[in-house]
Amino acid sequence: MNLFVQAFRMLIWMLLVLGILYPLMITVIAQVGMQDKANGGIIREEGKALGALLIAQKFESERYFWPRPSAVDYNPLSSGGSQLGPTSKILVKTIEERRSKMASAHQVDTSQVPAELLFTSGSGIDPHISLDVARFQIPRVAKARGLAENSLIQLLQELTIPPRFFILGEPHVNVLLLNQALDVLDER
Repeated sequence: MNLFVQAFRMLIWMLLVLGILYPLMITVIAQVGMQDKANGGIIREEGKALGALLIAQKFESERYFWPRPSAVDYNPLSSGGSQLGPTSKILVKTIEERRSKMASAHQVDTSQVPAELLFTSGSGIDPHISLDVARFQIPRVAKARGLAENSLIQLLQELTIPPRFFILGEPHVNVLLLNQALDVLDER
């Protein structure tokens, strides 16, 4: 019986520490130290949620920059990759369809389409694109909006996110912020 009492006390202690105190402590740290990220980086306008900084949204209009393709159709609840290997005929077919669509939309040869616009990210909801992919899309977006390419290049430079700590990763841009800035640019 003594063993049962010890086990029960340990259970209560672990429930208290790991089930209540630890989650509470992490929540407080996140809300104090990084509230925007802890709450999903939701962008609101007049009380209405427009999107999230940390989750890619589906943009298909010629007037907007497009994010990387998503294996989960940009649904964060079921985020993940396609789980298709390099020998998968389905993957090869999907990549070729994307390549044709991108080449046609951007009026370039299929060999010029960046790989980043052909392959999904591991999560399927990556909100960022590289500067090369953004530059690749500038002529299409400029033509669709009737803007000079130089104004989009300048906008891209303003919104470029540098590597973390100046050494980790590559410069990139958040697609949602870029597209919102495009709408503001159009209003001027």
